[in-house]
Amino acid sequence: MRERLGRRGTTVVAVTAVIVLIAVMAIPFSLSDGPQRCTGRKCLTRPWPVIPSPPRPITPIEAATQGGYVALGDSYSAGEGAYAVAADRALDNRCHRTSQAYFHLVAEAFRFARGSAFWACSGATTYSVLHGKSGEPPQTDRIDDHTSLVTLSVGGNDAGFSHVLAGCVVRLPFSPGCQEQGPAITQRLLALRADLRTVLDRVLHRAPVARVIVMGYPRLFSEISGSSLDNLSVTDQQWLNGQGRQLDELIRQVAADVDRGIVAAKGKGSVEFLDVYNAFAGHEVGSGEPYVNGLDVDLLNLVAESRSFHPNASGYQHLARLIDAQINAGPGRPILQFR
Repeated sequence: MRERLGRRGTTVVAVTAVIVLIAVMAIPFSLSDGPQRCTGRKCLTRPWPVIPSPPRPITPIEAATQGGYVALGDSYSAGEGAYAVAADRALDNRCHRTSQAYFHLVAEAFRFARGSAFWACSGATTYSVLHGKSGEPPQTDRIDDHTSLVTLSVGGNDAGFSHVLAGCVVRLPFSPGCQEQGPAITQRLLALRADLRTVLDRVLHRAPVARVIVMGYPRLFSEISGSSLDNLSVTDQQWLNGQGRQLDELIRQVAADVDRGIVAAKGKGSVEFLDVYNAFAGHEVGSGEPYVNGLDVDLLNLVAESRSFHPNASGYQHLARLIDAQINAGPGRPILQFR
């Protein structure tokens, strides 16, 4: 190389190599200091712009707890049947919201950024959730765009199950028999499908980012042994369980249809069906350790007391555990919210 370039050419190559090396070494310092703007003899270094990290999908728990939690629904959400303090039975407690309802345990299990509220009401139907009951405003008015979690149980009263149970258990003169009530239940379930859809649409309209957990109803009776205290045969119990399963299946289908609509519209919320049909298995009415109350009759008026066939404290505690698990698990699909 020296022979080809000569002494002068070799010197030029060496100088060029040194210049390139200095430039390469200067690049990291230039990148770290950012671009320079020079005016006369003074140069100002500006920082390089920070490239933001891409947004990440939030977790199911983050989605549920970023706002407020509101419990809506009927007696199974209100805590009917489990009483521990005087206020649970107070006359001015027209909705029979009790201290043993699952709401309290769920509210304590998670930190909700905007707190929690309890508006379920015993005896509620889809109509009263939308329009109010017992002098209270519509339950759906209690939620808004800051609500991130809604729990809801509704449909049992629309299906008339309290009257069905009375027909099976009390058996008053001229009242319909037990299984003869089937056609009437079928008609009421047909109406419930559209009414429940309306409720869920209203909830999502008012709380568009909320996770809405719609709970079914637990099976109350054993499939293999009769409850003599409640005047029910095994056959009647199996029939009643079957009617409850039909109700739960209808609720599941409506919830799934509404959630599919959310996905198709790229919505931010979710509707999740929580199947609790077998939640009381081994703890049914009349078992050794029941999670649900049996029949309690007002002998003066020959009507079943409101606590009849509702969960006791142990039952509500178990329902709370299932709701907690659903909050942790999520809807089984991506939640279209990012952070």
